[in-house]
Amino acid sequence: MDKVDYFIEELCRFAGEDETYACNFKDALKADEEIYQEFLYYMEHQNFACKAKVCGYTVVDVLIWQIDHFRAWLDRDTSGTKENGDRMVLLAFDTMLKMRKNPQEYLERMQGETGTDFQIK
Repeated sequence: MDKVDYFIEELCRFAGEDETYACNFKDALKADEEIYQEFLYYMEHQNFACKAKVCGYTVVDVLIWQIDHFRAWLDRDTSGTKENGDRMVLLAFDTMLKMRKNPQEYLERMQGETGTDFQIK
């Protein structure tokens, strides 16, 4: 097992995901060179290069959207992400991979579902 495979498996384990999820995530990640390179940068630096983009959005944009969108669930701690930064990172990369395949669905969600307590004008 190489270093990347090991990191993916450990990240998934820390995020509470099983081997099937890890395998599917690994396959999807390795099929997208741009997001894979972003993931490698994260693995090596524990930070984001923000070079990979889907419709202008980076993995940090996805991460922030997820935090904002799921704020109510995070407050109740039912999402499994409140105390699990590894899970948040994993879900951000996973969402970005899904966004690459179906950008319109995610653009609508990211631009329309803000998770805020107030109406956006």
